[in-house]
Amino acid sequence: MKKVIELVGVKKLYRVGEVVTWGLRGVDLNVYEGEFISIMGPSGSGKTTLLNMIGLLDHPTEGKILIDSIDVSKLKSKQLARIRNMKIGFVFQSFNLINRLTVLENIELPLIVRKIPRKERIERVKKALLMAGGDLSWLPKHPNQLSGGQQQRVAIARALVGEPEIILADEPTGNLDRKSAKSVIKTFIDLNRKGQTIIMVTHDPEVANCTQKIYILRDGVIIREEKPVPDKCILQTVK
Repeated sequence: MKKVIELVGVKKLYRVGEVVTWGLRGVDLNVYEGEFISIMGPSGSGKTTLLNMIGLLDHPTEGKILIDSIDVSKLKSKQLARIRNMKIGFVFQSFNLINRLTVLENIELPLIVRKIPRKERIERVKKALLMAGGDLSWLPKHPNQLSGGQQQRVAIARALVGEPEIILADEPTGNLDRKSAKSVIKTFIDLNRKGQTIIMVTHDPEVANCTQKIYILRDGVIIREEKPVPDKCILQTVK
């Protein structure tokens, strides 16, 4: 099985004046192609910091990050930006959609950066929105005309439109009601069954139990790996 991500002794130090805070204290992690993993831990444990490291949004103070066996710590900003655009799709808790743009315009943004022709962009936007469980009638609308669950599907479509190897999701169900959360998790599971690699940060055990592996992060260190309990997946529980 192909290893798509490898973290070796990754540490992150934040310094504000004389105050020093360790975001990560030495994380080792391997993620293989087609895996759907979740990262759990209490607030302040370093979950988002870890996701930002994997997503090349921040640089480690120490350690190495390899994407497809490439040591990205040695790359320049333009090279990192290209890898992010080509290989990684992001889904955020707050959706991060631009209300002045239509749904179509929001989803096509990663393709504009690649200078893909408009006709091809539109076709890929439609394909991505349908894959995310969305409706093509949303395309001319603005995000604030959609429900939270619908906005998250648009955000997933934006992550998918560039056909990335890896999707990183930071608390993707955190702002959703239970029905919408179930729908979004089902979408992730369907995508994973088609071969998509997904790394998700969540505080919800019922969401984590829908994944293939659970890593517990505490005080900036992965302290253990847990085996998910499928019967406790949010799609199986009744509330």
